[in-house]
Amino acid sequence: MTITPVILSGGGGTRLWPMSTPQMPKQFLALTGSRTMFQLTVLRVMDRQHFAAPLIVANAAHAEIVSEQLAEIGVTDAIILLEPCARNTAPAIALAALAGDAPDNVMLVMPSDHVIKDEAAFHAATDALLPKVQDGWMATYGINPTGPETGYGYIQMGPQIEGGVHEVKRFVEKPDAASAAAMIDSGDHVWNGGIFLFRADTYLGAIAEYAPEMGSAARLAMSKAERSGNQLRPDHESFAACPADSIDYAIMEKAPKVAVAPVGMGWSDVGSWDALYEIGNKDADGNVSSGAVRMDASRGNLVHANGIRVSVHGVDDLLVIANGSEIMILPRGTSQKVRDFAKD
Repeated sequence: MTITPVILSGGGGTRLWPMSTPQMPKQFLALTGSRTMFQLTVLRVMDRQHFAAPLIVANAAHAEIVSEQLAEIGVTDAIILLEPCARNTAPAIALAALAGDAPDNVMLVMPSDHVIKDEAAFHAATDALLPKVQDGWMATYGINPTGPETGYGYIQMGPQIEGGVHEVKRFVEKPDAASAAAMIDSGDHVWNGGIFLFRADTYLGAIAEYAPEMGSAARLAMSKAERSGNQLRPDHESFAACPADSIDYAIMEKAPKVAVAPVGMGWSDVGSWDALYEIGNKDADGNVSSGAVRMDASRGNLVHANGIRVSVHGVDDLLVIANGSEIMILPRGTSQKVRDFAKD
């Protein structure tokens, strides 16, 4: 049985400003290697014995970028579903489910801007979840936590229901530090990585039950969709009327049969410059750099340079990000301030 990868690429990426901008958000940048995170996500599901052609859900403003980056990695069979406006993940996935060619299609829903270093572990978790998904369960991937992070949602695991698969007891919003530490100590919580596996008809049935207005708007938008080559454009007016909500709140927290596979797969959502430093390739002095960078007598820095040369001497533990005419310098550990600067 083949699985249809649904790759969500509609995000704006303000947390990695000034490299990431609404015009060129982080998923389309080569921040972790020679390929962009979008390209790496697509390449992760290129085995056509197991995966059907990917369905890319993207912002209509990024249509050209998506097409160019697919061409660079030789992907010619993808369908590009262009959202006319942003309505969050639950409606976006509804569009993808309606675009499929069979109601029992299994959909692997993935953000386009995550890093997965251990792909074998990722695919093993998919294999473990498939039997429950075929039986009408909705499934998610629980990231084995490495510490009491407050920037992620959590999933409390219930009893094991299949080899390596547990029933979901509850979803937990981003906690405070004390709550995060308690959940880690309990041993039955994993991070919510925002990756999902379910049949298209299961998802559409859940939408009809828990978010009927959303389902109706998505169906109307797809019934009026225009197709040009490999691009599918849902109707703007119909989709703009769709309630905006995430899949977590609209569906997953309400559905009765939700499974989770805990997995350690070297995952990161690359949600900040500090996160990028943590997963980056460090030199002997603990520095991570890319672009035209000169560094000496400096330790523990992240320096990204695009369109300008950056030279640093005698500084430690800084984030130095230069992109064209924008330069940002922050102490490491304070990258949450980026959003304040990105607003200006």
